[in-house]
Amino acid sequence: MKKLTKKITAVALAAVMVGGVLAGCSAAKDNGDDQTAEVKTYKIGICQLVTHDALDAATKGFQDKLTELGEANGVKFEFDYQNASGDSTNCSTIANKFVSSQYDLIMANATPALQACVTATAASKTPVVGTSVTDYAAALDIQMGPTDATGINVTGTSDLAPLDKQAQQIMDLFPETKKVGVIYCSAEANSKPQADGVKEALAAKGVECEYYAFSDSNDISAVAKKAAAEVDVIYVPTDNTAASNGAVIDDACKNANTPVIAGEEGIFTNTNAVATLSISYYALGQTTAEMAYDILVNGKDPATMNIQQTSGLTYKYNEAQAKAFNAIIPDGYEAATAE
Repeated sequence: MKKLTKKITAVALAAVMVGGVLAGCSAAKDNGDDQTAEVKTYKIGICQLVTHDALDAATKGFQDKLTELGEANGVKFEFDYQNASGDSTNCSTIANKFVSSQYDLIMANATPALQACVTATAASKTPVVGTSVTDYAAALDIQMGPTDATGINVTGTSDLAPLDKQAQQIMDLFPETKKVGVIYCSAEANSKPQADGVKEALAAKGVECEYYAFSDSNDISAVAKKAAAEVDVIYVPTDNTAASNGAVIDDACKNANTPVIAGEEGIFTNTNAVATLSISYYALGQTTAEMAYDILVNGKDPATMNIQQTSGLTYKYNEAQAKAFNAIIPDGYEAATAE
């Protein structure tokens, strides 16, 4: 009898010990689950039209700022970066992939990328934030002011620099200018409004302005040569195709001995321009990231968020080019070599 009692006691004690071990394992697992649940992860697709300095800087600013905000607030962001290599059809393919993968938000870098992402998200209403987009009204074909909300699942940042100041820059550097030629891609929705703005500002100064539009990279050389031969100064607005073919424009203008003024810093570099009045695209990307954070983490509706512009304009000039063309460089310009 004593042996039976001892045996029952031993079995009961073993069961208690095993139960305690299992309970400990369960508690550890639950704690681990709780720790994992604390970190919310958002998946973001990035559709960039093409590789060049301005767009690259905007993407980097976007990723850096969101990563910084995430680390500071216990949130994680995963980026899927895709480059369309300058092809709007690729933009559509990339945007549709992001939608089918049910990403939480899409960042569209440049106007054709934005247009593709807006079309792709028409049904899903996936939030889209744009950057390096000059004119959202023209890009989206809607009635709105330059910094109004779009009223749809889209918001973002504009890279429009003051066109009147860019027109004045041309006259400050080359006061004897009589005729300015604007080179831009007719396929980019945001380029023509910039050309119009500069033309209007120059007309007020009694300066003629003529458009030289090209449809794609295949005819840019012929258009640039014609423009350089017919005008006193070439102005290149913020235009992605022109930026990617800056060397072609530079070659045409160099042979005709015609100076170039650029609408942004990447084009300034690629066209070997005399000067530019440009924004910081890295800062623009950071502002875009803050908007994305507000949408994903703070629950803001992109349809009601006004388009933002970054502050801080920089006047830069190429010392060698300025000397070669006898440009008058006003105070406040920063010397930079366009290489």
